[in-house]
Formats: sequence, C-alpha cells, structure tokens
Amino acid sequence: MAADTNPPKPIALPDGRPVPRFTGDERSMLEDWLDYHRGTLALKCAGLDDAQVRLASADPSALTLLGLVQHLAEVERNWFQRVVAGLDVPPLFEDRGGFALDPARGLDEALGVWRREVARGRELCAGLTLEDTGRIAEGPVAGAEVSLRWVLIHLVEEYARHNGHADLLRERIDGVTGA
Repeated sequence: MAADTNPPKPIALPDGRPVPRFTGDERSMLEDWLDYHRGTLALKCAGLDDAQVRLASADPSALTLLGLVQHLAEVERNWFQRVVAGLDVPPLFEDRGGFALDPARGLDEALGVWRREVARGRELCAGLTLEDTGRIAEGPVAGAEVSLRWVLIHLVEEYARHNGHADLLRERIDGVTGA
C-alpha cells in the first residue's frame, strides 16, 4: 500500500478536541496525538471557576486542576525551549514544577500562560525534523541528547498520565466524567 502523502485534514470531536489522524506520516500523527491530549486538558478545565480548579483530589494529595495546568505549561517550556531549542529561560511559576498555587493567579491566567508555551513550542519545532536533537538541561540525565521524536513521544505520555489525574479531579469537583 502506498504511503499517504497528503493526509486528510484532522476532524474534531463534538467537544471540540481534534481527532488524531488515522493515517499519515509519523510527525503529523505525533503532533495530532499531542494536540488531542492538550485539548483534553483544556476540556477538563472548561466551565469551572477559580475555586473549583483549586480543589485538591483527595487527602493527602494537594494535586489540583490549576496545578496541573501550570505544571504542563512548565513541561512545555522545559522540553521545547530548554531542551529542543537550548534556550536559557526562567521558570514560569514560583515552584519550578508548577504545582504551587498563587492566590492571585486564576485559571484564565494559567491557561493563557499554558497556551503561550504551546504556541512557542510549535514555533520552535516548525523547522525541525524528528531526528533533530537537543540536550536535557538538568536532572539525573543532564546533558543527554534526545531527538525531537523522543520529546514528542514523552509529551504525549506526560499529558496522557496527567489527563488521567485531571479526569479524577474533574469527577470529584462536579461529577463530570469521560473524555
């Protein structure tokens, strides 16, 4: 069977999330799956107020939807700006992991920061191939070389894991399940 050189334009689910392509090149499929998971995070926060997104999952955990949004903004910044592009950028939030909540920062602000980080990551990766590499900036494997392919796969995994947390948090907040 011949390779699909012109994959169909992605379609959206009724809730607005993009459906990842069923066929196409590897890069498009990885980016589609990442966009699907990004859309899932946004969906989990939709319709909630600032007090609701600050509700912790269950004792003793302090995990919140607001903390997850902030964390994933930091994740986007770390992997695309620091690792892939090699930029020396400061953390976005007081807590480098992004989980700590500032009483003055609400969901709209955190989602805005997250969306800007997503856009910046797309911009930085636009001219790269899956084989292009960056270096892990810090941590137990600091200096390790990683490909853009590895980073995209890791981000799909990171979002999928945290969207499971978001699913449980949302159900605790108002009973909404699914997606």
